Amino acid sequence: MEMNQTKALIYSTFAMTVSFMIWSVFPPIAGQIQELFNLSTLEKSILIATPVLLGSIMRIPMGILTDRHGGRKVFTLTMLFLILPVVAAGFADSYVWMLVCALFIGMAGTTFAISLTFVSRWYPPQSQGFILGIAGLGNLGGAGANFLLPSISSAYGISWVFFSLAIGIAVMALVFHTFTKDAPKPAEPKTLKQSLSVMKDKATWHLSIFYFLTFGGFVAFSVYLPTFLKELFQLSAFDAGLRTAGFVLAATLIRPAGGYLADRFGSKNVLTVVFIGILVAALVLSFTLDHFVYFSFLCLLISLLLGLGNGAVFKMVPEVSSGNTGAVTGIVGAAGGIGGFFPPIVLGIVKDTTGQYNLGFIFMVIFALACLILNYSALKPKEKAVQNGMEFTA
Repeated sequence: MEMNQTKALIYSTFAMTVSFMIWSVFPPIAGQIQELFNLSTLEKSILIATPVLLGSIMRIPMGILTDRHGGRKVFTLTMLFLILPVVAAGFADSYVWMLVCALFIGMAGTTFAISLTFVSRWYPPQSQGFILGIAGLGNLGGAGANFLLPSISSAYGISWVFFSLAIGIAVMALVFHTFTKDAPKPAEPKTLKQSLSVMKDKATWHLSIFYFLTFGGFVAFSVYLPTFLKELFQLSAFDAGLRTAGFVLAATLIRPAGGYLADRFGSKNVLTVVFIGILVAALVLSFTLDHFVYFSFLCLLISLLLGLGNGAVFKMVPEVSSGNTGAVTGIVGAAGGIGGFFPPIVLGIVKDTTGQYNLGFIFMVIFALACLILNYSALKPKEKAVQNGMEFTA
């Protein structure tokens, strides 16, 4: 039993890492694609954000499918599917073709819901925060993409960025299917109606709003930070990718700590610190975009806060409805992904309209304030027995 738990955690984390490299393929090479197809800032932003859209929305059905059919089968089939759009992108000779490929490449983002649902079945509730934080280390795929892909592109061309990822995901699918197995299934599989019943729970929506900020902010920074660094400070694609990899690495490695702190001190307390920190850091950042040292420090601080927030939110996800973990994971994960879809497009519009990015960070300040207020007003500590397995309730 313990060996199967460990295998599920390790191989799922690696599979999600490779999948997230695919999900993050465009930001590190967006500048080269922009030059290749002569794109505007908004067109480039749409290309960067497109995989996030499908990867977010499809987390809901993929989480439900994982609940019903098991993570081993669903994860393997998803990875095999990804080979098709990734290879097709390697042959793309127009912006429209690349955009269509980007949409289906977004399926790589659904592996988040598959992975966490698969792993959570193997572990008891009291360790979910820390364990799901470790499973969330698959986000390191974003760092790997920013670190490796610019070098591959420079050495072999854009096409081989996609071809190498196709080879990697094919190998990972084979390894994952060979060495993992599903946890014992519930006595009665949930119907679609039962799975979607979690949407009636206010806690599901509260967590979705929080994750919209924490994971959405993480995704938005991950995909747009290379653009910031190149346009604001004239860094090369390699240097921008390397620094972005550091941002992703910091936010991802601290995620288990967020889950652990939530296990120990409660998610509400951790999230209070996170929301206040993001609010202050984003406000200061909006006035210091032309100072490289301040910009670097504040981005690092925000990365740590977002990572802690991601871990704290997902500590609570399996507790909303233990029998519908996949559905809750899918809904909350979708909210987080969508939270990463809109900011790059908004930033592109803001830049094209005003010539600057400052206003985009004011929006982040406003949303962090809204989350802080909701954390206090809607999630009140219970005085008596825990209902529905939740630590807090509306």
